[in-house]
Amino acid sequence: MAEPLKSRLQSDLNLARKNRDRGRTLVLSTTLSELKYLEIEIGRDAGDDDATQVVTRAIKRRREAADQMRAARPELAEKEEAEAAILKAYLPEGLSEAEVLAIIREAIAGGATDMGKLMGQVMPKLKGRFDGKEANRLVREELAR
Repeated sequence: MAEPLKSRLQSDLNLARKNRDRGRTLVLSTTLSELKYLEIEIGRDAGDDDATQVVTRAIKRRREAADQMRAARPELAEKEEAEAAILKAYLPEGLSEAEVLAIIREAIAGGATDMGKLMGQVMPKLKGRFDGKEANRLVREELAR
């Protein structure tokens, strides 16, 4: 069985500290502290799903920040994108658009015909593996057919 995501983050943080990699150390320590806050909030140790959720949120936040900074401060936007790239390595392998379409069509065939039900069935299968906005767009396109 694969090493839990939380343990991988912690051991990589220790390695980054040893190697004096300031950028990686900052990204991983911030992410681990967010995971710790989540554990306190939910009252239990975080599992892989929880850790994936925290990493996904951190990537999304950095991408949004990069988009906002791109015009005024391109060097900061690049820094945010580099941090997102570091974190992306911890997510499960992504799904292709074709794979996501197959999941959406399967849910439609199973009887989900409105946006809410369909997204409710599809998103848990995509968690951390495909962008939610893109999934939403694909669901809308499929429902319009």
